[in-house]
Amino acid sequence: MTKRSLWTGAMIGAALCLGTGTVSAQDAPATEVGTTYTNPLLPSGPDPWITQVDGTYYYMHTQRDGITLHRTRNIADLAHAEQKLVWTPPKEGPNAHLVWAPELHRIGKSWFLYYTATASGYSDDAHRAVFVLENKASDPLSGTWIDRGRINTAHAGIDGTSFAYKGKRYFVYSPYLGPDSGLAIAEMANPWTLKGKEQVIAMPDQPWERLDGRQILEGPEFLQGPKGDLFLTYSASPCWSDDYALGLLRAAPGANPLDPKAWSKSPVPVLHKGNGVYATGHNGFFKSPDGKENWIIYHANSAAGMKCTLKRAPHIQKFGWTADGRPDFGLPVPEGVAQKVPSGTR
Repeated sequence: MTKRSLWTGAMIGAALCLGTGTVSAQDAPATEVGTTYTNPLLPSGPDPWITQVDGTYYYMHTQRDGITLHRTRNIADLAHAEQKLVWTPPKEGPNAHLVWAPELHRIGKSWFLYYTATASGYSDDAHRAVFVLENKASDPLSGTWIDRGRINTAHAGIDGTSFAYKGKRYFVYSPYLGPDSGLAIAEMANPWTLKGKEQVIAMPDQPWERLDGRQILEGPEFLQGPKGDLFLTYSASPCWSDDYALGLLRAAPGANPLDPKAWSKSPVPVLHKGNGVYATGHNGFFKSPDGKENWIIYHANSAAGMKCTLKRAPHIQKFGWTADGRPDFGLPVPEGVAQKVPSGTR
């Protein structure tokens, strides 16, 4: 990404923080579609997420005081994406404070935004939960967002995601279980309501999941393997650690996702610091425009000791699969090194 692109992204972000509303792609300087890009895509963007629908990418990240949607057909040129602040939290209530980790999902004919928030007047783990907004418009940057309230999880927790598998829809999040946080799953009656018993499927039992003062698993994300395996990536250890990294759970084809015994854990992180990139975590997945390539997005720091701030920035890179069908993310691509844009980008 050029310095011009970084400057433009910063100016657009500043405009949104000042409450100016929508910033269209036309408001930013026009750029030709290039053949390469460099990480990071933006100077700021913790907990990044991408939803891909009909050739369009919708991107969002943690802002803490609202949710902004970015829309583009060229994810490598995210700095020039159209943007709109679509929701701000109420002044008081259970979802009024510290909004983070938003995810946009297209389920049926509606759009759903899952996000974590904390009750007004609190900053502790016990007052955090996952909430849902619904928009029935065809365009998520228009229409009205309906507050569907708090997901009825069994515990306080963060970082909720939803996925469909073999005709059923599931919800996975990171519940607080005593001093630790793990991963739990439940079936969904609808996109904002859980049904049946919630099951804990992973806890921080590996040394690399218990660094720098906290024992944490968070940010679960679903991935379907080419051989039918079901995968859940997650972020391990606290976000302020340089060793914040991605772990991987795997369930065999046809397994019951609600059965804790169906899941096996990689004994080592599957994406960790390297090549001058630190604190690799909180990821998502998307396809290239032509559908031929698999890509991961994650946030990272550009130097050691940067901690858990809004300076964590979005990185993308292509990944492949091992012979036995596991995702192979490799090491982080160094910042500033030119990489080919996703195939089919126009």
